Formats: sequence, C-alpha cells, structure tokens
Amino acid sequence: MKKIAYRKAGDYYLPNLSYPETKRTYGKYGMMREEYLKNHKTGLWNRLILRAELVPHLNEIDKIARDRLESVLPAMMKSAGVTEELKQKDQLKWVGLANACKAQAEEIILNEIIYD
Repeated sequence: MKKIAYRKAGDYYLPNLSYPETKRTYGKYGMMREEYLKNHKTGLWNRLILRAELVPHLNEIDKIARDRLESVLPAMMKSAGVTEELKQKDQLKWVGLANACKAQAEEIILNEIIYD
C-alpha cells in the first residue's frame, strides 16, 4: 500500500494529494457545459472533479458539440435556401438567413448536448 504524505497547514495536517493533469482542449461548448454543471448539476460536477474526470468530460462534450454543428448547419442552410447565388444577389438577406440558421443549430446543440 502506498504511504500518504502530509503537510502541516496551521494546526492541521493535510494530505498531499495530486490528480493527473489532462490537457484542456475544450472551447466554447466545453465552457458552457462546465458552467451548466456548476450551477445546475452540482453533484455531478463535484463527482467529476473528485474523480479527475471533469476535463476529459468537457473535452468530449466540446468535440461532440462541434461535430454536431458541422453536420447540422449545412443541412439547415440548404433547407433555408442559403446559397452562393443568394449571396451574390442579396448579401444582406444571405447574412440574415445564415445567422438565423447558425442560431437555430446552436440552440439544438445546447438543448441536446450541453443542457442534458
């Protein structure tokens, strides 16, 4: 059995515990998931932290969300009629439709992946 080392902090002895470092590669969606877990699912958030699984979980959620956005957005833009032809004809309308499609796709991602 491995011996645990302690350090003195004031009148107390605290164990020298360390967790393996996992590289943080998550972006927007990983940060959104972390905030959601902190504020609404504190039990799960604490369990992930104590088991050193939070960063891998956030990395995975971010990758899943980005992949989902890449698959959903082109289909939504095609069904809304956002084409290169429209872009050349009426740029303002094209930008508005493209932004609306992106907002809808992100809303789907938030409901299906981030806030689940």
